[in-house]
Amino acid sequence: MSDAHNEHESAIRNPKQLVAAVAGFFLVTVIGIILLVSFVTTNKLTGAGTDSQSAQAVAARVRPVADEGYTLKDVNAPKVLQAAEAVYTAICAACHTSGAAGAPKLGDSGAWAPRIAQGYDTLVKHAIEGIRAMPAKGGNPDLDDVEVARAVVYLANQSGAKFKEPEVPAVQPAVAIAATPAAAPPVAAPSVAAQPAVAAPAAVAPKLAADAGKNLYSAACVACHGAGIAGAPKFGDKAAWAPRIAQGASVLYEHSIKGFQGNAGMMPPKGGSSASDDEVKAAVDYMANAAK
Repeated sequence: MSDAHNEHESAIRNPKQLVAAVAGFFLVTVIGIILLVSFVTTNKLTGAGTDSQSAQAVAARVRPVADEGYTLKDVNAPKVLQAAEAVYTAICAACHTSGAAGAPKLGDSGAWAPRIAQGYDTLVKHAIEGIRAMPAKGGNPDLDDVEVARAVVYLANQSGAKFKEPEVPAVQPAVAIAATPAAAPPVAAPSVAAQPAVAAPAAVAPKLAADAGKNLYSAACVACHGAGIAGAPKFGDKAAWAPRIAQGASVLYEHSIKGFQGNAGMMPPKGGSSASDDEVKAAVDYMANAAK
């Protein structure tokens, strides 16, 4: 019994041993911390921007763009046409994924069947020129007709059609121009002293009709702003328009004319219409004034 009892006794048998054990524990902890700090700080750490004024950093900032391997775009080069799915994702998905504004949803055979029955040419014509709430070229006038046709085929074929991918039309060779200009007819000498030319009156820019903004809203903007489709602030909704009006008229004009991609949706350039800049501004003023 005595041997078994001694085996279960603690190694610390008196206060001195307890103090020594506690001191040893703290000593080991302190030494470990010192070693860890020493290991971390062995290599010099520099924060962002520490060497921003060094000769190498300055040289990198002022190096010409051409040295970085960038390629300047040739504006005269043939346009690279986007694939069908890329056009759909960037332009068409805003409405055809959710069915906004009555757009037939991608893969909805029932909604696409009567449209497919109209034929390929009719569908492409409506997509390029626009129809009802569908803006011309989906609201992106920079799209090539072939890109629009590709997106139409992609949408229709995903919903039961078997249209053929449109072919890119061949580029017609330019007609050669004669190198020798035609001889100009002789000019008869005036028999009467030349009279001073009368300055033509300066052209006056046509004045917009008083209801130009309302007309454009009814023709193009109402498709989205009437029901708040694709994140568009609804007509007359003061809460939705307040932060936009606070940005200032110039920002609203720029977003409406050039287009804008936001977190909640997208605004196509000029709402997908062919209106002039002044007409678009008038429509913006009309909608903004209705929400004040």
